[in-house]
Amino acid sequence: MLSQKTRYAIRAMQHLADRYGEGPVQLAEIAAAQNIPANFLTTILSELSRFGVVASQRGKDGGYWLAVSPIDITYGDLIRVMRGSLALVPCASRFAHEKCRNCVEEGECRTRALMLEVRDRTAEILDSIRLSDRIDPVPAPTDEES
Repeated sequence: MLSQKTRYAIRAMQHLADRYGEGPVQLAEIAAAQNIPANFLTTILSELSRFGVVASQRGKDGGYWLAVSPIDITYGDLIRVMRGSLALVPCASRFAHEKCRNCVEEGECRTRALMLEVRDRTAEILDSIRLSDRIDPVPAPTDEES
């Protein structure tokens, strides 16, 4: 499951992608439009800035903007920046691998094999969708569908 921080980061980046090329976007605008607490958003945008995907300028005419074209940022990249991995368990991570505690040997673990498959398929999907791609909202389920 994605953390709240990662979901906020995705929404903030989508907002900046929608405004790409228009100059700095004020933090208050992003926070209000995306329903993100401003203090938390500052931390998130600062982190994204350290990874080189967001730039900022202080002052009256300041704000945030994408430092990289939205066509060059995949959702897989964005989630890896925020989470460190797409894997659901540490032993299935390609870049942040850790052995699981209280488990059988990795070479014998069928759960790890399953999670490797899930990670690979997830990566295939998320690495094929770019921040520039149009994503339309899906209507919320009704009480009868829940």
